[in-house]
Amino acid sequence: MSETGLQFRSMTLNDLEQVMKVELEVYEFPWTERIFSDCIRVGYYCWIGMQQQTTIGHAVISVVGDESHMLNLSIAGAHQRKGYGRQFVEFLVNEARKHQAQTMLLEVRPSNVVAINCYNGAGFNEIGCRKDYYPAVGGREDALLLAKHISPPTDTPFTSQSS
Repeated sequence: MSETGLQFRSMTLNDLEQVMKVELEVYEFPWTERIFSDCIRVGYYCWIGMQQQTTIGHAVISVVGDESHMLNLSIAGAHQRKGYGRQFVEFLVNEARKHQAQTMLLEVRPSNVVAINCYNGAGFNEIGCRKDYYPAVGGREDALLLAKHISPPTDTPFTSQSS
């Protein structure tokens, strides 16, 4: 649990009704319930963030080899701009680290300034742009590609070999 009482647990199929409420509230082009259920089914790391009994948000990451990808992070409107997004990002980075990831990637709309500030504050840097990545009213919107180097877990003892 974090200093603000935010707790994290694995998302289950039983959570999808609440997940969809948040998703539909915060995105003009939300993921579908089927996408979330497929993510759970194939073994992506799907999380719920809660304070007491209230769902604050949800997230999905994948980890393949030494690379992780934040696929979705959604914070309910009433809980935005309170530091929960940043806490969720830090939690996701730590989860990716536990699974041996060395890099985390994500895409974000250039128009989503609040999210960009959150990611920048968490140590992500822009490394590229994906043209026409997102659906948008009247066409498509680019995505900024952000990355963060993930240090190895600090609880691993350092050993050296003598020559």
